[in-house]
Amino acid sequence: MDHKHIFKKGQKEESNVLLLLHGTGGTEQDLLPIAEMIDPDAAVLSVRGNVSENGMPRFFKRLREGVFDEEDLVKRTTDLNTFLDAASEEYGFRRDRVVAVGYSNGANIAGSLLFHYSDSLHAAVLFHPMVPRRGISLPELKGRNVFIGAGKNDPICPASETEDLAGLLKTSGASVSIHWENMGHQLTEGEVMAAKKWYENFK
Repeated sequence: MDHKHIFKKGQKEESNVLLLLHGTGGTEQDLLPIAEMIDPDAAVLSVRGNVSENGMPRFFKRLREGVFDEEDLVKRTTDLNTFLDAASEEYGFRRDRVVAVGYSNGANIAGSLLFHYSDSLHAAVLFHPMVPRRGISLPELKGRNVFIGAGKNDPICPASETEDLAGLLKTSGASVSIHWENMGHQLTEGEVMAAKKWYENFK
């Protein structure tokens, strides 16, 4: 259990587990209000990234803005998947009920879980993600539901990045829903409410 984290038990035995993954410089506290908005009855596993960039927690290293250290990304993705296995044993939640809710850097590591492990996540809410890796074969993702929240004027994640990610996930069998806001990289209430509506439809 090598990640600093918060765990909150769900209201029911069969509750989903919202895996909260913050953006660069965030902490495991950041997305707790978002989880409360999306599903107040769910269990919550909120994780802090293990990488420090100038004192700012992240989930994996980058070479510069928008350019990921792929080797580190793969290693950290494996580490996070292993952590989820261990956490489900320790806290007694169902491993097949984990729904990632990630923002920016956290959305990228959640996307990377989908890109590398077919059964790592039950579903994912990705706010302002990028394509984690290009030129690799994705696992079979049939039955996986993914929500992408994106800003049409996002300077960090251009619209083409969002479309590329959705296309790659769909090609691998995932069901993908994109919600656009006329905003930049910030997380908006409109996105969160759209994610909640999407989540209610499949949970």
